[in-house]
Amino acid sequence: MQPTLREFDCPVPDPGQLVIDCGYGGVCGTDLHLQQGHLAIPTPLVLGHEGLGTIAELGAGGHVDALGAPLTVGDRVMWASSISCGTCEPCLRYREPTLCERRRTYGVNRPVSEVVPLAGAWADRIVLHPGTTVVKVPAGIDDLAAMSFACAGPTMVHALFERRPVRVGETVVVQGSGPVGLAAAALAQLSGAALVVLAGGPSTRLEQAKRSGIGDLHVNVVDRDAESGLRDVRDLLPAGGADLVIECTGVPAAIQQGIGLARRGGSYLIVGQYTDAGTTVINPHHIVRQQLDVIGSWAFSGAHLLEYVRLLPALATRFDLAGLVTSFPLAQYPDAMAAVREGRVIKAVLAADSMTK
Repeated sequence: MQPTLREFDCPVPDPGQLVIDCGYGGVCGTDLHLQQGHLAIPTPLVLGHEGLGTIAELGAGGHVDALGAPLTVGDRVMWASSISCGTCEPCLRYREPTLCERRRTYGVNRPVSEVVPLAGAWADRIVLHPGTTVVKVPAGIDDLAAMSFACAGPTMVHALFERRPVRVGETVVVQGSGPVGLAAAALAQLSGAALVVLAGGPSTRLEQAKRSGIGDLHVNVVDRDAESGLRDVRDLLPAGGADLVIECTGVPAAIQQGIGLARRGGSYLIVGQYTDAGTTVINPHHIVRQQLDVIGSWAFSGAHLLEYVRLLPALATRFDLAGLVTSFPLAQYPDAMAAVREGRVIKAVLAADSMTK
């Protein structure tokens, strides 16, 4: 699937809808997976499941954000990528809207054949439907800082708040130094981890992480022999291993490596395998012998986006978030996707024409 630029008429919003002038649309690793066919999606569609913009028009009816604040034209907002149905078994019985059987996601499964084709953030405008979680961006927060972890941040809020929290004083290893890995490391530091080891690469990403203050120790396990890199990680850990290992690579082979970094009785939190990148070989004896808790975490809900936005002042005060972001004009989306695919940037965002003039 090769993306192309198309034009659509912007409709007058129906009751309950919002029309947003998109300032920025993030390029997520998932977008590359969609292009490669790793998830079945309806096409054509407007890409972009993470974004930030200002309200241009409001449909009839009262509009408030997720905290109950009135929404008006000109407000700067972010929005959750998905709307869960609220009626399927995961929504009602398991209280897990991330597992909703009928989840509708902007930029992923809303094709242009729908009544409203503008349903992705890689556009000048997006139309948000009733039920979308919309959050005002706090005053003083830079747009690029907010976009640095626009998808990765709430994804890790879900993982670390609800699936397996970081406990005060723990040693944490994060596998992967893309946006999800950096969000995991930053949130682990805010949560009171005694030591956060970031194991990733290439070296340019790790250097930027250091400059941004993310991670206590950094080990390049990409530009070298994998086993020697893992030995260097182990040498930095307490004798038994890490209390918590967080996988944020999206590379199946990393699972076997991560199991070997956790202490006996520790936890392994797998977040990065969002799309099917293939199988890997593990020895289940090591899981049993270590009495290891292996936990998966999938996506995020509107509540997790809300908590990410609420955390932005603390995150932006401690870490240089804007320094992680590289902006591309919307028309240069092929360059942005190539830069992400080749690891030349940490976080790419597409900027609307109004942001590049």
